[in-house]
Amino acid sequence: MHDIPNRIADVLLQVEATLRSHDRWDRKQPPAEALHSTQPFCIDSLRFEQWLQWIFLPRMKEILEDRRPLPLKSAIFSYAEHCLRKGDPPTTDLLENIKRFDELIAIQSAARHH
Repeated sequence: MHDIPNRIADVLLQVEATLRSHDRWDRKQPPAEALHSTQPFCIDSLRFEQWLQWIFLPRMKEILEDRRPLPLKSAIFSYAEHCLRKGDPPTTDLLENIKRFDELIAIQSAARHH
């Protein structure tokens, strides 16, 4: 269980690298109000890739750096699969990494309960 945070950090780096290498990384931050949506995944104000970049990755980085407890569960993959175009190589890479993130959270959570 001790290496789960490191494995999660690796997955997050892969998500960022995929977004950057396939021109899905925004250079300019969205307006503040878009980042403060109360909807899940900021569905009403951001594209999924923007949510990953501006909300998810920074929050997870902060959690890992501060050694705070990881989330007890994650179900990002289902939403990602719904949002992203299937059959697109960058999408495949993103989906694989997001699925791996969800799996690692589940492993870590199960280990906590034993």
